[in-house]
Amino acid sequence: MWPPNPEPAPDPEPARHSEPRAALPGLLALLPARAFLCSLKGRLLLAETGLSFITFICYVASSASAFLMAPLLEFLLALYFLFADAMQLNDKWQGLFWPMMDFLRCVTAALIYFAISITAVAKYSDGASKAAGVFGFFATIVFAIDFYLIFNDMAKFLKQGDSADETTADKAEEENSDSDSD
Repeated sequence: MWPPNPEPAPDPEPARHSEPRAALPGLLALLPARAFLCSLKGRLLLAETGLSFITFICYVASSASAFLMAPLLEFLLALYFLFADAMQLNDKWQGLFWPMMDFLRCVTAALIYFAISITAVAKYSDGASKAAGVFGFFATIVFAIDFYLIFNDMAKFLKQGDSADETTADKAEEENSDSDSD
């Protein structure tokens, strides 16, 4: 069922082949691959997108509508990064430092969601504001997990680069010390 079969089953009545079906493979290219959606990063981006959208809807229905812009922007950014990662735009656009942009997006989202969720729960008394605050706290946790994982990946990458520099420096130092002993 998912992902769709690349070759559809033969149509028993070829004369009734319709035009919208011919456009279907083009639209399927816009959907993220199942392998990406089943990965940890794909699941986190899906959760971020879903929680941001639900929080946005709750703020629209609440008296705390002053906070609805933050979840809307985070929803759009999470949706952009979901499709950018799924379509592997990070490989196509080498000029951008994708992990740092994703890290900054997650850090700012976690901080903003935490602040507006506390305010929505403490200051407003209607149910939609409380629901938006609770979903905002869940979104804070998901964004925090995502930036923690990104931070660990970047730290491992930087340590690998440092160890390679240290080994070449150690080799150069050993060569210099051998020549001094003569």
